[in-house]
Amino acid sequence: MPIYAYKCESCGHAKDVLQKISAAPLTDCPACGAATFSKQLTAAGFQLKGSGWYATDFRGSTSGAGGTSAPASVPAESAATPASDSPAPAAGCGGSCACH
Repeated sequence: MPIYAYKCESCGHAKDVLQKISAAPLTDCPACGAATFSKQLTAAGFQLKGSGWYATDFRGSTSGAGGTSAPASVPAESAATPASDSPAPAAGCGGSCACH
């Protein structure tokens, strides 16, 4: 069952409630009794477990997928390429596209 976050618009009382998905939302605040108790939009919390996820396979490792080594750092001169070294725009794109 999911946990829903509720908050009263009248008194500000907040509460997390374990509820079935099919259950009707709560409307009455348990603190003040007003009918302004509503669900809040919250981020889903979950954790990926098992092999095949970043946390278990690639965290802290220097090799990428397939056993190839990733560069430890990129030199400053290759990271910031001046605009004069960029290739000429392809015919029709005008240079304002994302390919340049």
